[in-house]
Amino acid sequence: MLSRSLLCMALAAASTATFADTVWLKNGDRLTGTIRVFDGGKLVLETDYGGTIPLDWKKIATLESDRELLIKQGDFDGERAKSLHRAEDGKVILANGEAPKEVELASIEQIMKPKPLVEDLTWTGNVDLSLDYKRADKDTDDYDVDFNTKARHGRWRHNANGEYNREFTDEVKTTDNWEAEYALDRFITDKFFWQGRGEYKRDKIEDLERQRTLGTGPGYQFWDDELGAFSLAGLVNRTDYDFSNGEKENFYSLSTKWDYNRYLVGKTVEFFTTGEIGRPLDNTADYALDAEMGLRYKVTDWASLNVKAEKDQVSGAEGDVDETRYTVGFGVGW
Repeated sequence: MLSRSLLCMALAAASTATFADTVWLKNGDRLTGTIRVFDGGKLVLETDYGGTIPLDWKKIATLESDRELLIKQGDFDGERAKSLHRAEDGKVILANGEAPKEVELASIEQIMKPKPLVEDLTWTGNVDLSLDYKRADKDTDDYDVDFNTKARHGRWRHNANGEYNREFTDEVKTTDNWEAEYALDRFITDKFFWQGRGEYKRDKIEDLERQRTLGTGPGYQFWDDELGAFSLAGLVNRTDYDFSNGEKENFYSLSTKWDYNRYLVGKTVEFFTTGEIGRPLDNTADYALDAEMGLRYKVTDWASLNVKAEKDQVSGAEGDVDETRYTVGFGVGW
C-alpha cells in the first residue's frame, strides 16, 4: 500500500513538473501547460492535449507558473521572476522572494525563459537541403544548401543567410558558387529600424568571380508575431565586381529588400518570400532582381519539407540575365 501511494505521488509530481503553468481566460476557461514565450501579442502554451497553442494576450485574465521566467515591460527593462502567481483579472504577481510585485498584463511586452548569457535572446532559423538527379541524354546532378537565421535581443536584430550550389552535367562541373550575407538592424522605435549589411558572392565557373556589396538604410517592421513577419528596407549600396581576367568594376545603387513569412494550417505550413530589387545609379541596367519564394511543411517540430522558386534577373544591361530555379528538399529548423 505504501509503495502504491509513493508511486502515485511520484506520477503526480512528474505531471505537475511537466505542465506546471496555468492560464485563466477572460471567458472563464482555464488552460494548463508550459508557457514557452509571449511576444507579438501571442502567448505560446505547450500542452499535452492540443500541442502548441497560441493565445491572444488580450483574452487572458491572469496566469501562474512555478518556473523562473524573464518578464519584460520594455525594450530594456527585464525582471527575472522566480514564479508567477494568480491575481485579479488583468494582473499577475511576480514573486521574487520577500518582495512580490503585482503588474498589469497590458504593461508586459515579452515573457520568455532566461538565457544563460543574453537573457532576452530569441534565435530562429532553418537549413534547407535539396538534391536533383536527372538521367537522360545528359545526366545532371544538382546540389543546393541554404540557411537563414535571425537573433533578436533588445533593440538589436542579427540576420544571416547563405547558399551553396554545385551542378554537374555528364560528370563535368557546370555550376559552383556560394554566397553569404549578414545584416544588423538597430530598432529606433518598435517599428522603424536602421540596417547595415554586407554580402559576398563567389563563383568558380563564371567570368564574374567575386561580388562584394555594402549597404545601409532605413527599414520598417510591419509586424512580427507568432504567425509571421513582414519587413521592408531601403538601402544605398556600393558593389564591387572582380572578373576572372583581372578586370574590376564598382558602382552605387538603390535597392529595396523585403522579408515576409506567414504560418498557415495551425503553423504546419509556412509561406515565405525574401528578395531585393535595385537599380544602379549610373544607369548601366534598368533593374536587378534577386528573390525567392516557397512553402515549407513541418513534418515534426524540427524537420520540414520545402519547395522553392528562385529568380535572378538583370534587365537593361549588356548580357541580360534571366534565370529561374525550382527546388524541392528537406530542412531542419529551430
